[in-house]
Amino acid sequence: MTETVRSADGTVIAFERVGAGPTVVCVDAAGGYREHGPMRSIAAALADDFTVVTYDRRGRGESGDTAPYTVEREIDDLAAVIAAAGGRAHVYAFSSGGLVALHAAAAGVPIDRMALFEPPLGGGESDLTQEMRALVGAGSHEEAAAHFLASIGVPEEYATPDPGLIAVAPTLVYDCLLGDHTSLDLIARVRTPTLVIDSEGTTGPLPDWAVTIVGALPDGHHRSLPGSWHGVDDADLVDALSRFYAQS
Repeated sequence: MTETVRSADGTVIAFERVGAGPTVVCVDAAGGYREHGPMRSIAAALADDFTVVTYDRRGRGESGDTAPYTVEREIDDLAAVIAAAGGRAHVYAFSSGGLVALHAAAAGVPIDRMALFEPPLGGGESDLTQEMRALVGAGSHEEAAAHFLASIGVPEEYATPDPGLIAVAPTLVYDCLLGDHTSLDLIARVRTPTLVIDSEGTTGPLPDWAVTIVGALPDGHHRSLPGSWHGVDDADLVDALSRFYAQS
């Protein structure tokens, strides 16, 4: 059942919860939302031991949006969801959703432990941000989605955008901005115990970024799991998450 909460700027954020036990809030990657992406299946797999909350990041699914976009507003969204879910939570975040989690933890949002799957690492405004702004501004949403996938190194066999991604193409600019505003200095301010996971099947810079991020975290932990490009089996992932959250 969909529930809603208002973020600090009044934006309505839609979420749902399943299961029972300690709370885990899941933060989607670029283009992901409850109806598009892996989070519902991961939530179902975690629900035997946890209360799992999935939500639509702003501009996606049933959540609203308020211009202009800022990283601080994304932090407020996650904080509002955690408050509605009971006030404290573990977090699992996928890809650029991990940047939302890192910013939130650095800002003092009450996160007990968090696990991040292959978060990207940027720093400084990128050419991609400007290119995506131009494409979205021109209304070229399918081209923008395709350009985003190609630019972040998605293998050719996965790089054709589906309708679910095209529908939220304007929000891909948000994920670019998150990358631009995530530095090692910010990561070093995160005191939350954090597990960074990568897939043994991922090529490109993501595995190296995982190691770099772990090295910058005051309480960072690293695991590599068998899998495909930018993905692992739900059962392996849930086992790793459950073991990590149980350490609290």
